[in-house]
Amino acid sequence: TREPEARLPEGPNMAPQPVQLDERPCRETLGEAASARLVQRCIAVSPATRPPCNAANPCDLLQGEIDRSCAMWTRDGETPPKECAN
Repeated sequence: TREPEARLPEGPNMAPQPVQLDERPCRETLGEAASARLVQRCIAVSPATRPPCNAANPCDLLQGEIDRSCAMWTRDGETPPKECAN
């Protein structure tokens, strides 16, 4: 069987990226410490006013926001935050 996946649009000039669906909270998937690190990284790179950077959200959603945000920094010719290098 094939794993379900979603395709998240990244922006007008970026192709959607496949993301495996896992609806469990990131805290449950990765544990408290690892999910907290992912949340902090998400907050550090996201330019959104209300980013989905919360351990109660699925990890895929957080990672998608990190990937999208880091791509935007690079696309716009700005130096991305150091958290984009992780």
